[in-house]
Amino acid sequence: MDVSVNVGYFGPHITGEKQLIKELDDLGISCIWTAEAYGYDAVTPLSYFAALTNEIELGSGIMQIPGRSPAMAAMTAVTIDKLSNGRFRLGLGVSGPQVVEGWHGVSYGKPLKKTREYVQIVNDILNRETKTTFEGEFYNLPYNGPDSTGLGKPLKLIEEPLRKKIPIYLAAIGPKNIELTAEIADGWLPFMYSPTLGDKFFNKFLDKGFQKSGDLDKKSIFNISAPVFAKLCDESEREIYLNTARNNYTLYVGGMGAKDKNFYFNLMCEYGYEDIATQIQELYLKGSKSEAESLFPSQLLDDLTLVGSKGRIKEKLEDWKNCNVTEISISIPLDIDTIRFVKECL
Repeated sequence: MDVSVNVGYFGPHITGEKQLIKELDDLGISCIWTAEAYGYDAVTPLSYFAALTNEIELGSGIMQIPGRSPAMAAMTAVTIDKLSNGRFRLGLGVSGPQVVEGWHGVSYGKPLKKTREYVQIVNDILNRETKTTFEGEFYNLPYNGPDSTGLGKPLKLIEEPLRKKIPIYLAAIGPKNIELTAEIADGWLPFMYSPTLGDKFFNKFLDKGFQKSGDLDKKSIFNISAPVFAKLCDESEREIYLNTARNNYTLYVGGMGAKDKNFYFNLMCEYGYEDIATQIQELYLKGSKSEAESLFPSQLLDDLTLVGSKGRIKEKLEDWKNCNVTEISISIPLDIDTIRFVKECL
C-alpha cells in the first residue's frame, strides 16, 4: 500500500515549506494531491511542487470539470506532465450543484453523461492519433450549435505529449458515479472511505464498472486513493486532534451541498448512521454547528482516522491493509513524524 499526502485547497499555504516538500520526496511518498473549490486552483501549486521534487507524483484532486473545457484540461495535463517529467495524475470531478451553478454558472444536469464525454475527449486529445472531433450531448468539437460561425475546424494538440496515457482519477461517491469511475478511469478518489465498512458497500459498484470496461485486468491495476486524517500523538492528546477531523466530517455531512443533494450525507446513511446523519444535517443547516459536531459518531470517527499512539495507529493500519484501498492519502495538517511512521508501517 502506498502513502500519499493531500494538501487540499491550501496548496499555496505550504509553498514556504520547502524542506517538508523535499522530505516527502525523499521518504518515497507516492503523490502530493491538491484540490480546488472556489478559491485557489488545484494546478498552479503542483508546478511549484514539481520544481522542488524529483520522484513524487503530482495529482489534481480534483480539477473541476465545469471550470474547464475538456481541451483546456488536456492542455493543462500535458503541460504539468512535461514540467514534472511524467509525474502528473489527472484527477477530475464535477463538484456539487452549488459550486457548479453558483460559481461556474453552468447547469449541473446529467453529471455522469458530462463526465463520460469529458474523459473521452481528454483521452482522444492525449492520444493525438487524429484531429479531435466529437459529437455529444454536452460537448461538440468543432462547435456546431445554432450560433456557430461555421469557421471551427478539427485540430490536433500541437505538442507531442510526454505520455499519451496520463492516469485519470475521478472523484465519486454515489453508486452510479463509482461504477462509471471503475469503467472509464484509472483510479478513484473517494471520501470518508471506511476500511471496515467501505468494501462491503462499494465493491458491487466497482465490479459493475470493471465488467463494463471490458478490461479483464482492470481490477488488479485500479488505484483507490483514500484521504485519511492522521496524527501521531500521546493518547492524552487524542481527543484534541480527533475534534479537527470530527468538525471537518460534520461540515461535509451537515452542510456540504443542498439538503436533498448531499452525497456525504447519503454515504453516512449507507454506513448505517441514517438517524444521526439526519440530526447532524438538521442542526448544521439551522446554524447549530457545535451541537451537530458533538453528534458525529465516535466509532465512525475512529474508523476514518489514524490518531493516537504508535501502537494504536499500527493496529488500525491492519484494517487498511485488508481493504481495497491501494493508497492512503494523509490530509493536512501534515506532520512529518506521522507520515514517516505510517510509511514505515506499510
